[in-house]
Amino acid sequence: QHVCLVTTIGKNQNTPYRVSPDENSARTPSLEELQRLLWTRAHPTGHVDEVWPNLYVGDLRMGISHVVNAAAGRFRIDTGPKFYKDLPVDYYGVEAEDNPNFDLSIYFYPVAQYIRAALNSPRGKVLVHCAMGISRSAALVLAFLMICEDMSLAEAIQTVRSHRGICPNSGFLKQLWELDLQKSEPSVIVSEQK
Repeated sequence: QHVCLVTTIGKNQNTPYRVSPDENSARTPSLEELQRLLWTRAHPTGHVDEVWPNLYVGDLRMGISHVVNAAAGRFRIDTGPKFYKDLPVDYYGVEAEDNPNFDLSIYFYPVAQYIRAALNSPRGKVLVHCAMGISRSAALVLAFLMICEDMSLAEAIQTVRSHRGICPNSGFLKQLWELDLQKSEPSVIVSEQK
């Protein structure tokens, strides 16, 4: 059996959960285990942090080729397409509210596909940002890592938190957890018999 460690809050101990090596993917941790993982001490949160090769999470623009704004539209922070009009930047806006009741999951696959295409482009560097760079943008980057890099949610959280402090709100965390559960279910192939 493989053992994954989840650090608990306020203690210097680790809580192991066991994963059978026969399983195709690791067991999806509970929401409480994921929250403990997010609440453990992490690197300080800067304005912009590289959390995966050429993929940045933050609250400012920089010398990048593509931008995903997770605070676009009526929830914008004054960084819509006009903000970038004089820069050679490809823009993707997501009208997301940082509210646990907001369904961010409808953007998981489209944003993941956009980020993948951007990273595959020549000199592709992607900034995913929102107001603070810790909830909406972080949730979208976690979804990208799960969808395109085939990580579990726990692995994605650990990957991003090794570079940046993040804290998706409880609703976004639940939506990511549900994505993790969907991804860990065995696929069923149905064939038509003649």
